[in-house]
Amino acid sequence: MDRKIHIIGSGFSALAASCYMAKEGYKVTVLEKNNTLGGRARQYKKDGFTFDLGPSWYWMPDVFERFFADFGKKPSDYYTLDKLNPGYEVYFGENSSLKISENLDDIYKMFEQEEKGSAKHLQTFLDSAKANYETAILDLVYKPGVSPLELVNTTTIARVTQFFSTIRKQVRKNIKSPKLIQILEFPVLFLGAKPNNTPAFYNFMNYADFGLGTWHPRGGMYKVIEAMVSLATSLGVNFKVNANVKKIITNKNKTVSGLLVNGQEIKTNLVLSGADYHHTETLLDESLRQYSASYWSKKTFAPSSLLFYVGFDKKIENVSHHTLFFDSDFDAHAKEIYDNPKWPTDPLFYANFTSITDKTSAPQGKEAGFFLIPIAPGIEDTEELREAYFHKILDRFEKLTNQEVKKYVIFKKSFCVKDFEQEYNSYKGNAYGMANTLLQTAFLRPKIKSSKVNNLYFTGQLTVPGPGVPPALISGKIASELIIKKQH
Repeated sequence: MDRKIHIIGSGFSALAASCYMAKEGYKVTVLEKNNTLGGRARQYKKDGFTFDLGPSWYWMPDVFERFFADFGKKPSDYYTLDKLNPGYEVYFGENSSLKISENLDDIYKMFEQEEKGSAKHLQTFLDSAKANYETAILDLVYKPGVSPLELVNTTTIARVTQFFSTIRKQVRKNIKSPKLIQILEFPVLFLGAKPNNTPAFYNFMNYADFGLGTWHPRGGMYKVIEAMVSLATSLGVNFKVNANVKKIITNKNKTVSGLLVNGQEIKTNLVLSGADYHHTETLLDESLRQYSASYWSKKTFAPSSLLFYVGFDKKIENVSHHTLFFDSDFDAHAKEIYDNPKWPTDPLFYANFTSITDKTSAPQGKEAGFFLIPIAPGIEDTEELREAYFHKILDRFEKLTNQEVKKYVIFKKSFCVKDFEQEYNSYKGNAYGMANTLLQTAFLRPKIKSSKVNNLYFTGQLTVPGPGVPPALISGKIASELIIKKQH
């Protein structure tokens, strides 16, 4: 067997897979359509400011450690991590915010101050979350999603009821404070679904939050991409940027025989796509696509986002590195994303200011601001709408944090639905992939191995295990393991 593989895309899952395949002795070529590596995790630099264009949260440090350990390395061989304290801050209204400490005892105290008796309930909840985390991370999420039997073992059988209850029911059973409820329901947003549609088993995200903490790689999340590229290069991976794959060529035996890249045919008999799954299938003849247009249209997708990267000519006050603005109705905003897709009337939003922690991301005395509004995928996207929402959230930001910021804007760059489609071929311009609802978990997600084309595989946020950076690293590992197993 010719041990060559072409990988489409260079996001976290594709880079992880490239390392595992190269380690196994494959000659690996990574094809990236854009002019820099990293997929959605690219970087934007302007006038001495540096922004991560995509992922900005570093959670589950153990998953990163496990990835590098597979190659005899440690994250610290490549980048320096700082644990954030507070991990993040949440605004609920003017002069009303709560900070999530890096210390679990402090979190218990904060809960108890906010609602008498809640610390005891939080402790029980986190005991369950930790047990689920260990079950998930040590076992379940490293399964390839081939069979329902992957989910069946003595540990999961004992937790089966948690797959049929929801995070919302579990959180609200004992906690009554609206603020504490929002803090506990927030982490599942990383899974791309509403708390009332997310199985209670996924409370392991709360352990990732309170138990493992929030971290920041000095220099930004792009340092992780640079680390993975460095590791891959040392293993012999070949990278090609500005390499736009327009067609996956197959022979009469329904086997991959080549790729059409920038108008030229490259011969290959093994392809792994870390690009958008739906888009990748459009590169095949229609008869060779596993999933129809109606299949995709019926799926619950994670939100898209309206993002702003802003350089400020002052230091921003009364905020933390990660700051969430939950001063509007969470359920109303969620309905306008999932149930009745439209531009949100009064959106929740998130801001991060890496330059509070990391002096490399802005010139002295200035601040780098990243703002994110979750929105429905596939909705209208115009410059006028972007501008209107920029003013809408900055007006609220000024009021909530009690300071003027608009007049200190040096520049801003926006990124929204059209950009996700154009830059990443993202289905309906979604930002995070397919939501982890009960009917879109594990073996119920699109398959890693194509059922119609021999030697075509998929990795990333639309297949197993799901959205997020740590799951992307895991997806790259399980996809490469499945390929190696099938090829031998």
